[in-house]
Amino acid sequence: MITKSIRSQPARILVSLLSAIIGGVLFEWLHIPVPWLLGPMVAALIGSSVWKEGYHWPMSVRNASMITVGYTMGLAMTGEALREIGSQLPYMVIMTALLLLYCACIAYVVSKLSKSDYKTALMSSIPGGLSQVLILAEETKGINITVVTVTQVMRLMMIVICVPLLVYSPFLGLAEGAGNEAAASEPLAAATAEAASWSGLFPNVLLFAAVSIVFAFAGQKLKLPTAFLLGPLIGASLLQFLGVHGPALPNGMINAAQLSIGIYVGLMLKPAKLPNKLRTITLAAFSGMLLIAGAIGLSLLLTKLEPVSLATALLSLAPGGMDQMGVIAHAVDADLSMVTGYQLFRIFFILFIVPLLWRFLFKPGPSRRSGEELKTRDAGGDAHNTE
Repeated sequence: MITKSIRSQPARILVSLLSAIIGGVLFEWLHIPVPWLLGPMVAALIGSSVWKEGYHWPMSVRNASMITVGYTMGLAMTGEALREIGSQLPYMVIMTALLLLYCACIAYVVSKLSKSDYKTALMSSIPGGLSQVLILAEETKGINITVVTVTQVMRLMMIVICVPLLVYSPFLGLAEGAGNEAAASEPLAAATAEAASWSGLFPNVLLFAAVSIVFAFAGQKLKLPTAFLLGPLIGASLLQFLGVHGPALPNGMINAAQLSIGIYVGLMLKPAKLPNKLRTITLAAFSGMLLIAGAIGLSLLLTKLEPVSLATALLSLAPGGMDQMGVIAHAVDADLSMVTGYQLFRIFFILFIVPLLWRFLFKPGPSRRSGEELKTRDAGGDAHNTE
């Protein structure tokens, strides 16, 4: 391990940035899902493990990246998505509640088998988007973020691999049901196909940027969970609701935001804090398989309640991320508006409701972070500054 430290903070930031870019490029070349989140995360983890004092990433940059992600999530609240959520709201609540209850049961089994704390197992099992769950885990006290990250990444990989195979398999009877839904998905498909460009950002992006920043700091004052994510999400959604068009961000900006969050999380990970590595990884794969099986079961139930194909139902309920499931839905002519509506609703439910349920279920304990996070904060060059 390299022990020599870089005294200049800008130099350590530059080392972190260069490592992250290399990781992102490599993961994109290997066609790994969400390469600009996972690549920088792995690069920062490996680099800081070899050269602990050579890496640093400011929390202010991470917060700015969260504002960007929150804004893009707020843009997803289009009129089409809101109408879909409104028409399907009772079923969305039921299916999301059943999925979360099922995940809570999986977490209980995993915590018993691994002899670990239930809070970490439960956070590991939450079926949200990877970046959102990792941010939520980082801001929740008493969580082993290394275990959460390993479990969530394995779940994502399994879902991204398994769900397309299931959708294209004869088991779902895709050819019989999905074609009738193509017409329903066309409006949203056309909207999502709109290319984002730098020239198309102005002037509306200035208004959205100002509102997102104001709402982020207001959310922090109000002690909202993941305030720099939820605040911009709420602000952008409100502007869209008022009829102001929010420009889509170019891929470069979105990738940069994911890169920043990836570095931040990667510097927080401590492999030495991963208890019983083989057992933890095995149980993570086991919980991922159970989650996929549960999503299939709930999809079968949804097809009995609603006249949709099993492909549409599975893509609506599979916790693989709105972007990945939306791409697959468009490719197989599933009902894209329904898939997007369900995925959006679950993400919002997890971001708004789960923190409240968490506080109700787990009474506040001693005001401290998990052990490895405390060490991360204490090590000046490791990850970030305190807020």
